[in-house]
Amino acid sequence: MFASTKKALHSSQQIRRLLSTTQPRLSHIGSKPIKYTGEVQIEHIPKPPSNDPRLLHTTTLRVVGPLGERTMPIEPFVRVSITQAEESQLNISVVDAEEKKQRQMWGTTRALANNMVVGVTEGFSATLRFVGVGYRAALENGVLVLRLGFSHPVRVEIPQGLRVVVPVPTRVLVSGTDLQQVKLFAAKVREWKKPEPYNQKGIFINDETIRKKDGKKK
Repeated sequence: MFASTKKALHSSQQIRRLLSTTQPRLSHIGSKPIKYTGEVQIEHIPKPPSNDPRLLHTTTLRVVGPLGERTMPIEPFVRVSITQAEESQLNISVVDAEEKKQRQMWGTTRALANNMVVGVTEGFSATLRFVGVGYRAALENGVLVLRLGFSHPVRVEIPQGLRVVVPVPTRVLVSGTDLQQVKLFAAKVREWKKPEPYNQKGIFINDETIRKKDGKKK
């Protein structure tokens, strides 16, 4: 009984969609064009970015700029349009904007593509601030070494594609073309000494603040 009711509901939704005179729903993010300058080259390659079986039916969007190169997989229902002009632009669309998955991936694909353009032109960065007596960082043979009051220093390997600079012992600057990679590395370092609310010590990312809590009163 439940299955038949669900099927009837789905059929009625399809009928209302066919008879509807309203405009199809659009992704407010996905429908915005991505504008870029001549220093950026964008190419849509009709083959998967890797041999991963999960990407078998995808294509590849390749973005090259002054800071490097980025690629991402494109789902088969996503359409990519590249307009080369004085001010070039990239447009993302989908086959069926009424389908939930396609509508969601529309906005997601556009956001990721925009991040790639920004990444290869301006790049992304994060600043880690070390607050606490004796908390400091240093680079030793390409490895980020943290001294956080433990009995031994913490060694953090720097992923390929990231640039890490320690201008002063209490500041670490992380930069790269991949926004997600920059954020993940900053969060990984922060995990070693999360900011605590009583003494407000720890590793803070960018302008992060934490509300101070009063200690227990006797």
